[in-house]
Amino acid sequence: MKYKNIYVAATSQHVGKTTSTLGIVHKFKKMGINVGYAKPVGQQFLDLGNLRVDKDIILFADLLDFEMIPEVHSPVILGKGATERFIDQPDNYNFPERIVESNKVLNETYDLTVYEGTGHPGVGSVTGVNNAKVAKMLDAGVVMIVEGGIGNTIDRFNMTTALFREEGVPIIGVIINKVLEKKLDKVAHYVGKWLDQNNIPLIGVIPYDKTLAYPLMETIYKKIKGKICLNEDMLENKVSKIISGTMIDYNNIKQPEDLLLLADTKQISKAVDRIKMLEYMLKLDRCPLSGIVLTGEGNLDEETAEYVNKNRIPVIHTALDTYSSVIKISKIEVKINRHTPWKVQKAIELIGKNTDLDKCLIEL
Repeated sequence: MKYKNIYVAATSQHVGKTTSTLGIVHKFKKMGINVGYAKPVGQQFLDLGNLRVDKDIILFADLLDFEMIPEVHSPVILGKGATERFIDQPDNYNFPERIVESNKVLNETYDLTVYEGTGHPGVGSVTGVNNAKVAKMLDAGVVMIVEGGIGNTIDRFNMTTALFREEGVPIIGVIINKVLEKKLDKVAHYVGKWLDQNNIPLIGVIPYDKTLAYPLMETIYKKIKGKICLNEDMLENKVSKIISGTMIDYNNIKQPEDLLLLADTKQISKAVDRIKMLEYMLKLDRCPLSGIVLTGEGNLDEETAEYVNKNRIPVIHTALDTYSSVIKISKIEVKINRHTPWKVQKAIELIGKNTDLDKCLIEL
């Protein structure tokens, strides 16, 4: 059975488009649908020798077990400088043709293709391939991802769907993402009521899950432009919370939560001694640290280095001071990828449990 293709868009960046798309694709697959995936327009890409594809393609290739074909799964890449080059010589680019050809191949292969949009709806406008125009080229219905709330959510939805209305592209469903647990019923009632009045299906309300916001030590290392001192192979450790070397207490350590210790090199031995004492007092069965970021000058003493290596803790040194490091780390925008398997599983669980995707399935 063939279905109308689905284009997943979002009101802005970092709303949960890739996470939602991942869960949607997996749920359709579980329903027995022959489902495909593509990202028609990408901005951040991976150069894999003879392959140049949007970074999200690798994640979905793993999930759906397909061979990556750049011109099919990632036909247009708007990398750095693409806008300027297009304005200078627009006749040199055939972006719409690439997207249409990709769509033909996918339509012949799958009963339903889920296309992931990029950024906010207007991204790609300069080159003639914004999200609304692309969805129209694909003859797809749009599932819009919005962030939890009521008034602001409705206002932002109404504003950002204007381009789709202008192109005559139907909104076939809405997912409200990152809703605080205590507000789930209220948001579902009022936003759902407004959507119903406008004949737009609400297909899911997704509770906020803090684990999806956990960065990896590798992400932190890159953000603070650090130098890896020890245990480089453990940079895929996740981080749930930052603790300062001068503020280690019972409340921070009593429930090990993949902590990042941020300390001046001159204070690190005292901080580690404090952690070891609390580990013993609380009878913890594992080290509570996922990583250590060091500031200032100096080196680890022998005893501290022994503890760090015994527990396989990655240590990063940064030229930033402690305050600047905290600011940098707190501003990290965390993306789901193949190096965060717990996020992949969580996305699948959240979408699987909290959506009714039958509402956006349109038989052809």
